Amino acid sequence: MKARDTFRERLYIIIFGTDTVAGKRFDIALLWLIVLSTVAVMLESVKEIQSEYGDILLYAEYVFTALFTIEFIARLWTSRKPLGYLFSFYGIVDILSILPTYLSFFMVSSQYLRVIRVFRLMRVFRVLKLGRYMSEADSLWTSLKASRAKIGVFLFAVFNVAIIMGTIMYIVEGGENGFTSIPRSIYWAIVTMTTVGFGDIHPHTELGQFLAVILMILGYGIIAVPTGIVGVDMISSSGTKFPAPKDGTPRLTDRHCDNCGHTGHLEDSVHCRMCGAHL
Repeated sequence: MKARDTFRERLYIIIFGTDTVAGKRFDIALLWLIVLSTVAVMLESVKEIQSEYGDILLYAEYVFTALFTIEFIARLWTSRKPLGYLFSFYGIVDILSILPTYLSFFMVSSQYLRVIRVFRLMRVFRVLKLGRYMSEADSLWTSLKASRAKIGVFLFAVFNVAIIMGTIMYIVEGGENGFTSIPRSIYWAIVTMTTVGFGDIHPHTELGQFLAVILMILGYGIIAVPTGIVGVDMISSSGTKFPAPKDGTPRLTDRHCDNCGHTGHLEDSVHCRMCGAHL
């Protein structure tokens, strides 16, 4: 029993840790497998390659799926908190990366969903010691949540402008110039405001072109507004994310858990407060 526990602990260090040579080699090998399997899925969607090398790609996919399944089971077995890993972001992505292959036996074309395993490349944060930058992602997400009311009002106003300008252009241009309905005219207004400019519909009359110019200029201002809204919230929250307590208790830091990916632990924490893994 003791030998089994020792083997499990060593395997845990290799799978979840990057401080050892074996751990780094495991993660790098895993990243290469993810890249190769994703490329194989994309090549399989090309008809010429599928007809020529379809069987090879299929067998390769079975090998990739078998390896990822073994890796997932090993992570689940060695994890201190299996449920914590299973319902973490990485755990869910690991499940979704192998599930489509098994579903392909029952559902046609579901195998192309295997490309979702490209999300597993986010493990490069662990390999390259970029976990500390996850706090910056948390800061951005916090700013987006704080700005959601302002952005919602802004998008509502933009949608109203698109409806008004689309209706006007429908009246001014008419169906003979491509503005065959108000919804199609609203589509043109949105494409113009966002400066995408597909060119499939464009005004022909002088009044319509004048209105289009106004909408184009307005579009540049519209693009800048969300950036300013989120930027202000980021600046206002940047200095207060982990304030130092006044009573001398340990403060929160941006320490990153290799097991579940959670950040924001006390500076003297030994284990993750979400999954219990060793920090």
